[in-house]
Amino acid sequence: MGDAALDIITAWHYDYKLDNKLNHAFVKEFNAMHGRNPDFFSIGGYDGMHAIYETLKKTKGNTDGDAMIAAAKGLKWESPRGPMSIDPDTRDVVQDVYIRRVQKVGNEYVNVPFDKIAAVKDPAGERRKQK
Repeated sequence: MGDAALDIITAWHYDYKLDNKLNHAFVKEFNAMHGRNPDFFSIGGYDGMHAIYETLKKTKGNTDGDAMIAAAKGLKWESPRGPMSIDPDTRDVVQDVYIRRVQKVGNEYVNVPFDKIAAVKDPAGERRKQK
């Protein structure tokens, strides 16, 4: 899109440009392994595996579905994308959403985060909870 993309504002739950220590390490390692920056699929895999690992720790290795679901409810952790949790009532992910603006950084057009909405819950999950 070139210059036509400049100043477009978007909202998303992950960007490899997020400025936090854990994300810097994740991006560096991901680039070393794959020769490219991570994307939302990459961070989803990272957080999914983290949630499974922490859930198995809580169940002491018990892989029974009901035990795993119970252990995952209310799980909280720090991710390269920021604070994450699993809503104990809906079992939906709760995460920050970053507000970004397309800017030219060097010769590259990138989404640069400039604000965030903290702890966003899935509105459909909230509606299901009310019924």
